[in-house]
Amino acid sequence: MKYKWILFDADQTLFSFSSYQGLVNVCAKYGMDFTKQDFEEYENINQPLWLQYQQQKIDVNQLKCYRFQNLSKKIGIDPLQINAELMDQMATLSPAYRETIPMLEKLHGKVNMGIITNGFASMQQARLDFTKTAKFFDLLIISEEVGVPKPQTGIFSAAFDQIQQRFPVQKSQILMVGDSLSSDIAGGNAFGFDTCWLNQHQQTSPEHIKPTFEITNISDLVNIVM
Repeated sequence: MKYKWILFDADQTLFSFSSYQGLVNVCAKYGMDFTKQDFEEYENINQPLWLQYQQQKIDVNQLKCYRFQNLSKKIGIDPLQINAELMDQMATLSPAYRETIPMLEKLHGKVNMGIITNGFASMQQARLDFTKTAKFFDLLIISEEVGVPKPQTGIFSAAFDQIQQRFPVQKSQILMVGDSLSSDIAGGNAFGFDTCWLNQHQQTSPEHIKPTFEITNISDLVNIVM
């Protein structure tokens, strides 16, 4: 097989992720009925902040704080505490997609697999344990821990360095798989990895970001790798 390593994005690639129910649970603890409108207002703040984080215009602690400043005023809880409690919730509210585990089972033992994520460190291992998927992965690279988010090349370099410490491989023997063109695919391309875009919603990629492969279902990855 050409590829010795597969590096996966986590959220919206291997695991579903919507923080609405988590925020409902957190707010209920403090007597607030968190509504769909509240969630829409939160996302209007949250999504641009994630983009700023990926562009390194803000750091991870600013991201954690800024996105919950408005909610903090409503429930009287520190923004960082809200973030921490939400991550505790999301570790069990972010299940693997139906196709994820069968795909991982087919590839396990035939290729090394790792995760490279911009998600917060506090929930990553807990989610792997809860979903019983930890056994499939030899490497877990978290932007918060390495200090650089995707699509910056530094996080891909950190992953490559850790892989090289185990046994030498070429960049051409590593495949980056993810749902985000701007983060996973652009970043992987820039570092020199082959890339596979999980295009579940059949979007059109811009001319300046071209994945090596494109799939609409994560199960289709098996045909590429094997």
